[in-house]
Amino acid sequence: MAATAIIELSRVTKTYGRASRPALADVSLRINRGEFALLMGPSGAGKSSLLKLILAMEQPERGTIRVAGRDVHRLTRGSIPYLRRNLGAVFQDFKLLPEATPLENVRLTLQVLGLRRRDVVSRAREALLRVGIDPDARNPVRCMSGGEQQRVALARALAGRPPILLADEPTGNLDPALTRDILRQLELIRAAGTTILLATHDPLVYRHAAASRVLHLESGRLIEDRTLDRAPSFVAELDEHGEPVDVLGEIDDDEFSDEPLVRPTDQPHALRRPESDLAFAF
Repeated sequence: MAATAIIELSRVTKTYGRASRPALADVSLRINRGEFALLMGPSGAGKSSLLKLILAMEQPERGTIRVAGRDVHRLTRGSIPYLRRNLGAVFQDFKLLPEATPLENVRLTLQVLGLRRRDVVSRAREALLRVGIDPDARNPVRCMSGGEQQRVALARALAGRPPILLADEPTGNLDPALTRDILRQLELIRAAGTTILLATHDPLVYRHAAASRVLHLESGRLIEDRTLDRAPSFVAELDEHGEPVDVLGEIDDDEFSDEPLVRPTDQPHALRRPESDLAFAF
């Protein structure tokens, strides 16, 4: 039985303004369900551009991008919540609310996604415990270490139980010990059935990540797509078709409201952040 592609790009090209060369040039790739793929390349290679296109934050000039079977750039406005529920995202600069506690940071994400009030706190606590953060911590996240803040960012990305996690240089501001700690957390997440695409130029990540594939971008072109023969420390549970099982269960749409319960402008001042940042966070 052929593996199921959960992310698929076909001949995608993206150019910014009057740039002399495209940020991405005729890129085609597919990420199968349950894979942990590294997207390698130097700064400016096109890694962040590729992730932004998958997140539908930008539009390609040519080509198609399908996530969980849907063309993300043909989604109607009303279908955007579907995309958000299928994609979690983690970034180098965390994009947390610095004056909020870990629980408040994760809870707000679930509220913006439209999770029903009765489920918000329990799901937020579950996500924090999953990455080793005390959900009852009362200090704001600005008082936490870089590694702890990145764990909170991981919890926020996973709280909606997305089948896909996109990570853009998530260890870029961390020392080697904290980098290995975050990679271990990612391996646990993959073992639970989540598909991971991690963009990095860090050779330490390449050496230590329990990834199954490496994709190499250079000057906007995909120059390498190679399988890695690495035995994971944590083995994913498989279903009768040989596909990874998400031990947290499939998304139950009945848990979600049709409209977000809380909008950024409804938040107390300490919990607000610019709407452009919220677009990256969620």
